[in-house]
Amino acid sequence: MTDFDPWISDRALIVYIDIKSPYAFVARDPTRALATQLGIDIDWRPLTLDIPSYLGSARTGAGGKVVESSRSSSQWDAVRYAYRDARRYAALAGHTLRGTTKIWDSSLAHIGLLWAKQQGDAVLDACLGRIYPPFWRRELDIEALEVIERELAAAGADVSGFRNYCEGEGRESHDAMQAAIFDAGIFGVPAYVLPSCLPAGDWFFGREHLPRVAWLLTGRDGRAPDVAFPCTADTP
Repeated sequence: MTDFDPWISDRALIVYIDIKSPYAFVARDPTRALATQLGIDIDWRPLTLDIPSYLGSARTGAGGKVVESSRSSSQWDAVRYAYRDARRYAALAGHTLRGTTKIWDSSLAHIGLLWAKQQGDAVLDACLGRIYPPFWRRELDIEALEVIERELAAAGADVSGFRNYCEGEGRESHDAMQAAIFDAGIFGVPAYVLPSCLPAGDWFFGREHLPRVAWLLTGRDGRAPDVAFPCTADTP
């Protein structure tokens, strides 16, 4: 990968996501809706989080029983709250969000997104739509090469050479991208970068900032909005 800069894009909005992040999952639909409303294109970029480094790791077995864990009680509290919170908003959007059985390695799926991205916005959007919802229903193994290849093909991507890409250029590009993103100080998802609107090196973490993102992208007209969580239903 050449000339990658975490802060620069030819698009109005850069959005960093991780397939294994519940918060990035529930942010996808309102982020897409914002882009449609404003008539802008999004530069979707994968950020492969190292969750065990700050929330520990765990694995569950049959019936959801924890069979392996390195988490402290406070880390468990944070994880449980994150899933409960994300599940509330996923339900408002009509999505199912089930807790995962382990800390997934999402790098292969993200290499797949880089491959799809090379083939156009429509393919990338279709690929995200095929991978995100079933993963959170526990119906998709994002660590299986044949699964990612299948979903890419179903999304309209040409998968000729994809396996070699995963082992070579794709892996190298992914790893170099992750190093640059973390070195830049972008640590979580969803992350929003506005290349032409913010001082270099500034960004927003969390979909609650979408009203301000919209305000910045439309010329800062009127008073700056407070944070908010866009909802798709009237239920609390």
